[in-house]
Amino acid sequence: MNRKFIDLIQEIAARRPTHHALRWDGGAMTYRALMSTAVDLAQQLERRHGFVPGQRLALSITNRPEFVVAVLAGFMLDATVAPLDVLLKEEERGDILADLRAALIVDGTRVDRLPSPAPSDPRAPALVLYTSGSTGRPKGAALSHAALEWANRMWAGPIIGLEEPDVLLAALPLAHAFGINGALFAPLLAGATVRLVERFVPERVAEIVAREPITVLPGVATMFQRLLDVPGFAGGRKLRLAVSGAAPCPWEVAEAWRARTGTRIVRGYGSTELFRPISYLAAEPAERPESIGRAVPGVELKLTDEAGTTVAGDSGELWIRTPAVMDGYLDNPAETAAVLVDGWFRTGDIARIDGEGYVTIVGRVRERIKRGGYSIFPAEVETVLLAHPAVAEAAVVAMPDPTLGEEVAAFVALRPGAAADAETLIAWCRDRLAAFKYPRRVTLIDALPRSATGKVLKAKLV
Repeated sequence: MNRKFIDLIQEIAARRPTHHALRWDGGAMTYRALMSTAVDLAQQLERRHGFVPGQRLALSITNRPEFVVAVLAGFMLDATVAPLDVLLKEEERGDILADLRAALIVDGTRVDRLPSPAPSDPRAPALVLYTSGSTGRPKGAALSHAALEWANRMWAGPIIGLEEPDVLLAALPLAHAFGINGALFAPLLAGATVRLVERFVPERVAEIVAREPITVLPGVATMFQRLLDVPGFAGGRKLRLAVSGAAPCPWEVAEAWRARTGTRIVRGYGSTELFRPISYLAAEPAERPESIGRAVPGVELKLTDEAGTTVAGDSGELWIRTPAVMDGYLDNPAETAAVLVDGWFRTGDIARIDGEGYVTIVGRVRERIKRGGYSIFPAEVETVLLAHPAVAEAAVVAMPDPTLGEEVAAFVALRPGAAADAETLIAWCRDRLAAFKYPRRVTLIDALPRSATGKVLKAKLV
Protein backbone atom coordinates (compact mmCIF):
# COMPACT_ATOMS: atom_id res chain seq x y z
CA MET A 1 0.00 0.00 0.00
CA ASN A 2 2.42 2.70 -1.19
CA ARG A 3 -0.17 4.70 -3.07
CA LYS A 4 -1.55 8.02 -1.86
CA PHE A 5 -5.11 7.94 -0.62
CA ILE A 6 -6.12 10.52 -3.25
CA ASP A 7 -5.01 8.08 -5.98
CA LEU A 8 -7.66 5.63 -4.81
CA ILE A 9 -10.42 8.24 -4.94
CA GLN A 10 -9.28 9.38 -8.39
CA GLU A 11 -9.53 5.78 -9.62
CA ILE A 12 -13.14 5.66 -8.40
CA ALA A 13 -13.87 9.00 -10.07
CA ALA A 14 -12.46 7.74 -13.35
CA ARG A 15 -14.68 4.66 -13.17
CA ARG A 16 -17.87 6.44 -12.00
CA PRO A 17 -17.51 10.04 -13.22
CA THR A 18 -21.23 10.85 -13.46
CA HIS A 19 -22.27 9.12 -10.21
CA HIS A 20 -23.10 11.44 -7.32
CA ALA A 21 -20.23 11.55 -4.84
CA LEU A 22 -21.97 14.12 -2.63
CA ARG A 23 -25.50 15.30 -1.98
CA TRP A 24 -26.64 18.02 0.37
CA ASP A 25 -29.66 20.22 0.94
CA GLY A 26 -30.34 21.76 -2.46
CA GLY A 27 -27.39 20.33 -4.34
CA ALA A 28 -25.27 17.44 -5.55
CA MET A 29 -21.82 16.86 -7.02
CA THR A 30 -20.62 14.04 -9.24
CA TYR A 31 -17.26 12.34 -8.78
CA ARG A 32 -15.96 14.15 -11.88
CA ALA A 33 -17.06 17.54 -10.55
CA LEU A 34 -15.64 16.79 -7.12
CA MET A 35 -12.20 15.97 -8.55
CA SER A 36 -12.25 18.99 -10.85
CA THR A 37 -13.20 21.36 -8.04
CA ALA A 38 -10.50 19.88 -5.78
CA VAL A 39 -7.89 20.40 -8.52
CA ASP A 40 -8.94 24.05 -8.84
CA LEU A 41 -8.60 24.62 -5.10
CA ALA A 42 -5.23 22.85 -4.98
CA GLN A 43 -3.92 25.13 -7.72
CA GLN A 44 -5.27 28.17 -5.89
CA LEU A 45 -3.60 27.18 -2.62
CA GLU A 46 -0.30 26.58 -4.37
CA ARG A 47 -0.19 29.51 -6.78
CA ARG A 48 -2.05 32.23 -4.93
CA HIS A 49 -1.18 31.36 -1.32
CA GLY A 50 2.27 29.83 -1.74
CA PHE A 51 1.49 26.42 -0.26
CA VAL A 52 4.42 24.01 -0.57
CA PRO A 53 3.82 20.24 -0.87
CA GLY A 54 4.61 18.49 2.39
CA GLN A 55 3.38 21.36 4.57
CA ARG A 56 0.43 21.18 6.94
CA LEU A 57 -3.03 22.41 6.00
CA ALA A 58 -5.65 23.20 8.66
CA LEU A 59 -9.36 23.14 7.85
CA SER A 60 -12.20 24.71 9.81
CA ILE A 61 -15.31 23.94 7.77
CA THR A 62 -18.66 22.42 8.68
CA ASN A 63 -20.12 19.34 6.96
CA ARG A 64 -20.39 21.06 3.60
CA PRO A 65 -19.05 20.11 0.17
CA GLU A 66 -16.30 22.70 0.70
CA PHE A 67 -14.88 20.48 3.45
CA VAL A 68 -14.61 17.47 1.14
CA VAL A 69 -13.10 19.56 -1.65
CA ALA A 70 -10.51 21.04 0.74
CA VAL A 71 -9.48 17.64 2.11
CA LEU A 72 -8.99 16.20 -1.36
CA ALA A 73 -7.16 19.34 -2.53
CA GLY A 74 -4.80 18.96 0.40
CA PHE A 75 -4.13 15.34 -0.49
CA MET A 76 -3.43 16.39 -4.09
CA LEU A 77 -0.76 18.76 -2.75
CA ASP A 78 0.82 16.04 -0.57
CA ALA A 79 -0.24 18.12 2.42
CA THR A 80 -0.82 16.85 5.91
CA VAL A 81 -4.48 17.73 6.33
CA ALA A 82 -5.72 18.62 9.81
CA PRO A 83 -9.47 19.20 10.17
CA LEU A 84 -10.48 21.24 13.22
CA ASP A 85 -13.83 21.08 14.98
CA VAL A 86 -15.74 24.25 14.13
CA LEU A 87 -17.16 24.27 17.67
CA LEU A 88 -13.75 24.84 19.25
CA LYS A 89 -13.47 27.89 21.46
CA GLU A 90 -10.84 30.48 20.51
CA GLU A 91 -8.37 29.32 23.16
CA GLU A 92 -8.82 25.64 22.24
CA ARG A 93 -8.31 26.38 18.56
CA GLY A 94 -5.26 28.51 19.33
CA ASP A 95 -3.67 25.67 21.31
CA ILE A 96 -4.18 23.22 18.44
CA LEU A 97 -2.86 25.62 15.79
CA ALA A 98 0.22 26.29 17.93
CA ASP A 99 0.85 22.54 18.14
CA LEU A 100 0.06 21.93 14.47
CA ARG A 101 2.16 24.71 12.90
CA ALA A 102 0.16 24.67 9.67
CA ALA A 103 1.14 26.86 6.73
CA LEU A 104 -2.46 27.73 5.81
CA ILE A 105 -5.92 27.44 7.28
CA VAL A 106 -9.03 27.14 5.13
CA ASP A 107 -11.66 28.71 7.37
CA GLY A 108 -15.02 28.33 5.66
CA THR A 109 -14.42 30.01 2.31
CA ARG A 110 -11.46 32.10 3.53
CA VAL A 111 -7.79 31.07 3.24
CA ASP A 112 -5.32 32.55 5.75
CA ARG A 113 -1.57 32.16 6.05
CA LEU A 114 -0.36 31.20 9.53
CA PRO A 115 2.89 32.22 11.25
CA SER A 116 5.81 29.88 11.97
CA PRO A 117 4.78 26.87 9.86
CA ALA A 118 6.56 23.55 10.22
CA PRO A 119 9.03 22.85 7.39
CA SER A 120 7.90 20.85 4.39
CA ASP A 121 8.38 17.10 4.81
CA PRO A 122 8.25 14.74 1.82
CA ARG A 123 7.40 11.88 4.20
CA ALA A 124 4.58 13.81 5.84
CA PRO A 125 1.53 11.87 7.06
CA ALA A 126 -1.75 12.19 5.20
CA LEU A 127 -3.93 13.29 8.08
CA VAL A 128 -3.69 14.66 11.60
CA LEU A 129 -6.72 14.20 13.84
CA TYR A 130 -6.75 15.83 17.23
CA THR A 131 -8.00 13.84 20.18
CA SER A 132 -11.11 15.02 21.99
CA GLY A 133 -9.18 15.99 25.08
CA SER A 134 -11.15 13.63 27.34
CA THR A 135 -7.92 12.71 29.16
CA GLY A 136 -6.04 16.00 28.90
CA ARG A 137 -4.81 18.49 26.31
CA PRO A 138 -5.52 17.52 22.70
CA LYS A 139 -2.81 15.63 20.82
CA GLY A 140 -2.55 15.25 17.06
CA ALA A 141 -2.66 11.65 15.86
CA ALA A 142 -0.68 11.44 12.59
CA LEU A 143 -2.04 8.87 10.13
CA SER A 144 -0.34 7.63 6.98
CA HIS A 145 -1.92 7.09 3.58
CA ALA A 146 -1.48 3.35 4.07
CA ALA A 147 -3.28 3.46 7.43
CA LEU A 148 -6.20 5.36 5.88
CA GLU A 149 -6.47 2.89 3.01
CA TRP A 150 -6.40 -0.18 5.24
CA ALA A 151 -8.83 1.20 7.81
CA ASN A 152 -11.36 2.34 5.24
CA ARG A 153 -11.17 -0.82 3.15
CA MET A 154 -11.99 -2.78 6.30
CA TRP A 155 -14.84 -0.41 7.13
CA ALA A 156 -16.29 -0.41 3.62
CA GLY A 157 -15.76 -4.16 3.26
CA PRO A 158 -16.37 -6.64 6.08
CA ILE A 159 -17.62 -4.19 8.70
CA ILE A 160 -20.56 -2.63 6.85
CA GLY A 161 -20.42 -4.17 3.36
CA LEU A 162 -20.64 -0.96 1.31
CA GLU A 163 -21.66 -1.13 -2.33
CA GLU A 164 -21.76 1.53 -5.03
CA PRO A 165 -25.55 2.12 -4.80
CA ASP A 166 -25.30 2.89 -1.06
CA VAL A 167 -26.05 6.35 0.29
CA LEU A 168 -24.49 7.17 3.67
CA LEU A 169 -25.79 9.98 5.82
CA ALA A 170 -22.91 12.14 7.09
CA ALA A 171 -24.38 13.84 10.15
CA LEU A 172 -21.32 13.12 12.30
CA PRO A 173 -18.76 15.96 12.51
CA LEU A 174 -16.28 15.29 9.73
CA ALA A 175 -13.43 16.81 11.73
CA HIS A 176 -13.36 13.69 13.93
CA ALA A 177 -12.10 10.18 13.23
CA PHE A 178 -15.45 8.43 13.08
CA GLY A 179 -16.98 11.08 10.83
CA ILE A 180 -14.15 11.54 8.34
CA ASN A 181 -13.45 7.81 7.99
CA GLY A 182 -16.80 6.13 8.51
CA ALA A 183 -19.04 8.73 6.86
CA LEU A 184 -16.75 10.19 4.19
CA PHE A 185 -13.57 8.35 3.17
CA ALA A 186 -15.01 4.83 3.22
CA PRO A 187 -18.07 5.60 1.05
CA LEU A 188 -15.93 7.55 -1.43
CA LEU A 189 -13.49 4.64 -1.56
CA ALA A 190 -16.43 2.34 -2.33
CA GLY A 191 -17.84 4.60 -5.04
CA ALA A 192 -20.98 5.26 -3.01
CA THR A 193 -22.74 8.56 -2.25
CA VAL A 194 -22.29 10.74 0.83
CA ARG A 195 -25.37 12.70 1.91
CA LEU A 196 -23.97 15.66 3.87
CA VAL A 197 -25.83 17.17 6.82
CA GLU A 198 -24.27 20.34 8.16
CA ARG A 199 -25.55 19.92 11.71
CA PHE A 200 -27.34 17.08 13.48
CA VAL A 201 -30.90 18.17 14.24
CA PRO A 202 -32.93 15.07 15.19
CA GLU A 203 -36.18 16.12 13.50
CA ARG A 204 -34.42 17.08 10.28
CA VAL A 205 -32.30 13.93 10.15
CA ALA A 206 -35.39 11.81 10.84
CA GLU A 207 -37.09 13.48 7.89
CA ILE A 208 -34.10 12.88 5.59
CA VAL A 209 -33.85 9.20 6.56
CA ALA A 210 -37.58 8.74 5.98
CA ARG A 211 -37.82 10.59 2.64
CA GLU A 212 -34.45 10.05 0.94
CA PRO A 213 -32.77 6.78 -0.12
CA ILE A 214 -30.40 6.64 2.86
CA THR A 215 -29.08 3.10 3.23
CA VAL A 216 -26.45 3.41 5.99
CA LEU A 217 -26.50 5.70 9.01
CA PRO A 218 -23.27 6.11 11.00
CA GLY A 219 -23.84 7.75 14.38
CA VAL A 220 -23.15 7.80 18.09
CA ALA A 221 -25.48 6.45 20.74
CA THR A 222 -26.84 9.87 21.67
CA MET A 223 -27.82 10.51 18.04
CA PHE A 224 -29.70 7.22 17.82
CA GLN A 225 -31.49 7.90 21.09
CA ARG A 226 -32.51 11.40 19.97
CA LEU A 227 -33.87 9.99 16.73
CA LEU A 228 -35.88 7.46 18.70
CA ASP A 229 -37.30 10.36 20.71
CA VAL A 230 -38.67 11.99 17.53
CA PRO A 231 -42.42 11.24 17.41
CA GLY A 232 -43.29 8.87 14.59
CA PHE A 233 -39.70 8.05 13.61
CA ALA A 234 -39.49 4.51 12.21
CA GLY A 235 -36.35 4.51 10.09
CA GLY A 236 -36.43 4.77 6.32
CA ARG A 237 -37.65 2.87 3.29
CA LYS A 238 -34.10 2.14 2.12
CA LEU A 239 -32.26 2.06 5.45
CA ARG A 240 -30.49 -1.28 5.87
CA LEU A 241 -27.93 -0.57 8.60
CA ALA A 242 -26.91 1.82 11.34
CA VAL A 243 -23.36 1.87 12.69
CA SER A 244 -22.25 3.19 16.07
CA GLY A 245 -18.86 4.46 17.09
CA ALA A 246 -16.93 6.98 19.22
CA ALA A 247 -18.74 6.43 22.54
CA PRO A 248 -20.09 2.94 23.41
CA CYS A 249 -23.65 2.23 22.29
CA PRO A 250 -25.73 0.71 25.11
CA TRP A 251 -27.44 -2.54 24.24
CA GLU A 252 -30.77 -1.05 25.31
CA VAL A 253 -30.46 1.63 22.62
CA ALA A 254 -29.53 -0.98 20.00
CA GLU A 255 -32.56 -3.09 20.93
CA ALA A 256 -34.93 -0.12 20.89
CA TRP A 257 -33.54 0.93 17.50
CA ARG A 258 -34.07 -2.53 16.00
CA ALA A 259 -37.61 -2.71 17.37
CA ARG A 260 -38.50 0.68 15.93
CA THR A 261 -36.69 0.64 12.58
CA GLY A 262 -36.25 -3.06 11.81
CA THR A 263 -32.52 -2.46 11.27
CA ARG A 264 -29.46 -3.26 13.30
CA ILE A 265 -26.88 -0.99 14.89
CA VAL A 266 -23.48 -2.52 14.17
CA ARG A 267 -21.45 -1.78 17.28
CA GLY A 268 -17.70 -1.65 17.62
CA TYR A 269 -14.66 0.00 19.12
CA GLY A 270 -11.95 2.39 18.04
CA SER A 271 -10.20 5.64 18.79
CA THR A 272 -8.64 8.62 17.06
CA GLU A 273 -5.33 6.76 16.97
CA LEU A 274 -6.63 3.61 15.28
CA PHE A 275 -9.92 3.37 13.42
CA ARG A 276 -12.31 0.51 14.18
CA PRO A 277 -9.98 -2.43 15.00
CA ILE A 278 -12.76 -4.29 16.86
CA SER A 279 -16.29 -4.61 15.55
CA TYR A 280 -19.27 -6.73 14.81
CA LEU A 281 -19.66 -7.34 11.07
CA ALA A 282 -22.67 -6.64 8.90
CA ALA A 283 -22.68 -10.19 7.50
CA GLU A 284 -22.50 -11.84 10.95
CA PRO A 285 -25.79 -11.47 12.82
CA ALA A 286 -24.60 -12.91 16.15
CA GLU A 287 -24.29 -10.30 18.91
CA ARG A 288 -23.62 -10.21 22.63
CA PRO A 289 -25.08 -7.36 24.67
CA GLU A 290 -22.00 -6.80 26.83
CA SER A 291 -19.39 -7.17 24.08
CA ILE A 292 -17.99 -4.64 21.60
CA GLY A 293 -17.28 -7.34 19.00
CA ARG A 294 -14.17 -9.16 17.81
CA ALA A 295 -10.93 -8.15 16.10
CA VAL A 296 -11.55 -7.38 12.45
CA PRO A 297 -9.47 -9.41 9.95
CA GLY A 298 -5.79 -8.50 10.14
CA VAL A 299 -5.93 -7.10 13.70
CA GLU A 300 -4.19 -8.69 16.71
CA LEU A 301 -5.26 -8.26 20.35
CA LYS A 302 -3.68 -9.08 23.68
CA LEU A 303 -4.22 -8.31 27.36
CA THR A 304 -1.39 -7.23 29.65
CA ASP A 305 -0.75 -6.49 33.29
CA GLU A 306 0.61 -3.18 34.60
CA ALA A 307 4.16 -4.21 33.62
CA GLY A 308 3.13 -4.94 30.03
CA THR A 309 3.35 -8.72 30.42
CA THR A 310 0.75 -10.70 28.50
CA VAL A 311 -1.94 -12.25 30.69
CA ALA A 312 -4.37 -15.02 29.81
CA GLY A 313 -7.76 -15.99 31.14
CA ASP A 314 -8.36 -12.77 33.04
CA SER A 315 -8.85 -9.06 32.47
CA GLY A 316 -5.97 -6.79 31.54
CA GLU A 317 -5.09 -3.71 29.56
CA LEU A 318 -6.10 -4.10 25.92
CA TRP A 319 -3.22 -3.78 23.44
CA ILE A 320 -3.92 -3.71 19.70
CA ARG A 321 -1.72 -4.23 16.64
CA THR A 322 -3.26 -3.07 13.36
CA PRO A 323 -2.10 -1.63 10.02
CA ALA A 324 -4.48 1.27 10.71
CA VAL A 325 -2.59 2.55 13.77
CA MET A 326 -1.24 6.10 13.77
CA ASP A 327 2.44 6.80 13.12
CA GLY A 328 2.50 8.70 16.39
CA TYR A 329 1.43 11.95 18.00
CA LEU A 330 2.55 14.89 15.91
CA ASP A 331 5.96 16.20 17.05
CA ASN A 332 5.49 14.46 20.40
CA PRO A 333 7.81 11.47 20.76
CA ALA A 334 7.33 11.18 24.53
CA GLU A 335 3.55 10.81 24.31
CA THR A 336 3.98 8.46 21.35
CA ALA A 337 6.37 6.20 23.26
CA ALA A 338 3.86 6.00 26.11
CA VAL A 339 1.23 4.34 23.90
CA LEU A 340 3.12 2.65 21.03
CA VAL A 341 5.30 -0.29 22.04
CA ASP A 342 6.86 -2.46 19.31
CA GLY A 343 3.93 -1.83 17.00
CA TRP A 344 1.31 -2.41 19.71
CA PHE A 345 -1.04 0.39 20.76
CA ARG A 346 -1.82 0.57 24.46
CA THR A 347 -5.49 1.55 24.61
CA GLY A 348 -5.68 2.30 28.32
CA ASP A 349 -8.85 0.19 28.46
CA ILE A 350 -9.24 -2.79 30.77
CA ALA A 351 -10.90 -5.64 28.88
CA ARG A 352 -11.75 -9.33 28.86
CA ILE A 353 -11.53 -11.58 25.79
CA ASP A 354 -13.49 -14.82 25.80
CA GLY A 355 -12.68 -18.08 24.05
CA GLU A 356 -14.43 -16.98 20.85
CA GLY A 357 -12.58 -13.68 20.69
CA TYR A 358 -15.39 -11.41 21.87
CA VAL A 359 -14.08 -8.36 23.74
CA THR A 360 -15.76 -6.76 26.74
CA ILE A 361 -14.50 -3.45 28.09
CA VAL A 362 -14.39 -3.38 31.89
CA GLY A 363 -12.99 0.09 32.52
CA ARG A 364 -10.16 2.53 31.92
CA VAL A 365 -6.67 2.23 33.36
CA ARG A 366 -6.50 5.97 33.90
CA GLU A 367 -10.04 6.09 35.31
CA ARG A 368 -9.45 3.34 37.82
CA ILE A 369 -10.49 4.56 41.27
CA LYS A 370 -8.28 3.38 44.11
CA ARG A 371 -10.36 3.60 47.27
CA GLY A 372 -8.75 2.39 50.46
CA GLY A 373 -6.69 -0.24 48.62
CA TYR A 374 -9.58 -1.42 46.42
CA SER A 375 -9.73 -0.87 42.65
CA ILE A 376 -13.06 0.26 41.22
CA PHE A 377 -13.76 0.73 37.52
CA PRO A 378 -16.32 3.48 36.81
CA ALA A 379 -18.04 1.49 34.04
CA GLU A 380 -19.36 -1.04 36.56
CA VAL A 381 -20.89 1.66 38.76
CA GLU A 382 -22.26 3.53 35.74
CA THR A 383 -24.01 0.37 34.54
CA VAL A 384 -25.82 0.06 37.85
CA LEU A 385 -26.85 3.71 37.85
CA LEU A 386 -28.13 3.48 34.27
CA ALA A 387 -30.36 0.58 35.30
CA HIS A 388 -32.35 2.94 37.54
CA PRO A 389 -35.55 3.92 35.69
CA ALA A 390 -35.07 7.64 36.39
CA VAL A 391 -31.49 7.86 35.11
CA ALA A 392 -30.73 8.98 31.55
CA GLU A 393 -26.96 9.48 31.83
CA ALA A 394 -24.31 8.73 34.44
CA ALA A 395 -20.58 9.31 34.78
CA VAL A 396 -18.46 8.09 37.67
CA VAL A 397 -15.13 9.69 38.60
CA ALA A 398 -12.59 9.69 41.42
CA MET A 399 -12.63 12.49 43.97
CA PRO A 400 -9.74 13.08 46.39
CA ASP A 401 -10.38 11.78 49.91
CA PRO A 402 -8.06 12.50 52.85
CA THR A 403 -8.61 9.10 54.45
CA LEU A 404 -9.16 6.66 51.58
CA GLY A 405 -7.08 8.37 48.93
CA GLU A 406 -9.95 8.49 46.44
CA GLU A 407 -13.72 8.34 46.75
CA VAL A 408 -16.33 7.22 44.22
CA ALA A 409 -18.40 10.14 42.93
CA ALA A 410 -21.22 10.05 40.38
CA PHE A 411 -22.75 12.71 38.16
CA VAL A 412 -26.25 11.87 36.98
CA ALA A 413 -28.74 13.37 34.53
CA LEU A 414 -32.35 12.27 34.96
CA ARG A 415 -34.85 11.37 32.26
CA PRO A 416 -37.39 14.09 31.36
CA GLY A 417 -40.17 14.10 33.94
CA ALA A 418 -38.41 11.59 36.20
CA ALA A 419 -37.68 12.19 39.87
CA ALA A 420 -34.90 10.85 42.08
CA ASP A 421 -32.60 12.47 44.60
CA ALA A 422 -28.99 11.73 45.45
CA GLU A 423 -29.80 9.61 48.50
CA THR A 424 -32.19 7.44 46.48
CA LEU A 425 -29.52 6.78 43.85
CA ILE A 426 -26.84 6.06 46.46
CA ALA A 427 -29.18 3.54 48.10
CA TRP A 428 -29.90 1.95 44.72
CA CYS A 429 -26.18 1.39 44.15
CA ARG A 430 -25.54 0.26 47.74
CA ASP A 431 -28.09 -2.52 47.28
CA ARG A 432 -26.40 -3.74 44.10
CA LEU A 433 -22.67 -3.20 44.58
CA ALA A 434 -20.01 -4.25 47.05
CA ALA A 435 -19.60 -1.87 49.97
CA PHE A 436 -16.34 -0.43 48.62
CA LYS A 437 -17.81 0.24 45.15
CA TYR A 438 -20.99 2.22 45.57
CA PRO A 439 -20.77 6.04 45.22
CA ARG A 440 -20.81 8.12 48.37
CA ARG A 441 -21.42 11.28 46.38
CA VAL A 442 -24.05 11.76 43.68
CA THR A 443 -24.53 15.09 41.93
CA LEU A 444 -27.57 15.72 39.74
CA ILE A 445 -26.88 17.76 36.60
CA ASP A 446 -28.88 18.66 33.49
CA ALA A 447 -26.60 16.77 31.06
CA LEU A 448 -23.13 15.28 30.95
CA PRO A 449 -20.48 17.32 29.11
CA ARG A 450 -19.69 15.63 25.82
CA SER A 451 -17.38 16.11 22.87
CA ALA A 452 -18.75 16.57 19.37
CA THR A 453 -18.62 12.79 18.86
CA GLY A 454 -20.54 12.01 22.03
CA LYS A 455 -17.68 11.06 24.36
CA VAL A 456 -18.23 12.07 27.96
CA LEU A 457 -15.63 14.65 29.02
CA LYS A 458 -15.05 13.53 32.57
CA ALA A 459 -12.23 16.01 33.10
CA LYS A 460 -14.87 18.75 33.14
CA LEU A 461 -16.69 17.07 36.02
CA VAL A 462 -13.79 16.93 38.43
